[in-house]
Amino acid sequence: MTGRGVVPVAGAVTAGVGLAVQARLNGELGSRVGDGIAATLASTVVGLVLLLLVVPLHPAGRRGLRLMRAAVRDGDLRWWHLAGGVCGALFVAGQGISVGAVGVAVFTVAVVGGSAVGGLVVDRFAIGPGGRRRITVARAAGAVACVAAVAVAGHGAWRGSGTVVVVLPVLAGAAVAVQSALNGRLGVIAGSPWPATLVNFAVAATSLAGVLTVRAVSGWSSPVRLPAEPLLYLAGVIGVGVIAVATFAGIVITFLALALATHPRFRRPEPGHAPTES
Repeated sequence: MTGRGVVPVAGAVTAGVGLAVQARLNGELGSRVGDGIAATLASTVVGLVLLLLVVPLHPAGRRGLRLMRAAVRDGDLRWWHLAGGVCGALFVAGQGISVGAVGVAVFTVAVVGGSAVGGLVVDRFAIGPGGRRRITVARAAGAVACVAAVAVAGHGAWRGSGTVVVVLPVLAGAAVAVQSALNGRLGVIAGSPWPATLVNFAVAATSLAGVLTVRAVSGWSSPVRLPAEPLLYLAGVIGVGVIAVATFAGIVITFLALALATHPRFRRPEPGHAPTES
């Protein structure tokens, strides 16, 4: 692995540790509140407020937001490219609902399994900024192994309503793969992970607020009381770092792929010609 390649891998490892801590905090908050969606919205709003206080005040943040707005106007970004926050909302809601029932370890294994399968879908349909990537036998076998790990880790919950709390983090993991791909695309356009992270949190908060509004209008929910411990809401702050790191890793991977594709040393030679070096 090259020195440059270490950057996205180290970022992914760091984000993984952050996700485990975030899952523990959101699971506890969801259990205290008794409503996973409301707890998720509270955590997301904390991260959104932090980003609103920082990103628009920074020149790179303002420039990135302008570039994304211009890309949407010119058609370089479609509306669904901005929908990564919906996937993020699903993931954090999965934390708040499932972690209390299955624990952080099983939740994490389920998310990894879902992410592996979701990653294959992302590459197959070229959702991310790196374009379409071939699905090899080794990668498919890895995804199957991850799914098998989910089945083994969650075997005690595969009965009755427990099935839901295991399947939900699997779906959340698949959503994370899509979210990372979409945020990576935004990050490449903006030239920075922070504007993309702000858009992600804004969309997530709006989606969750919409769900709670529909539930309230339909009479499906009752008022909730949020706990006073500030530590429980740090999940939103951790989420900001996790999404920013994942977006940054996507930007680095994309730029590395572009460099490899355009550098003469790595270009595929034309028929009858030897590869050239600069």
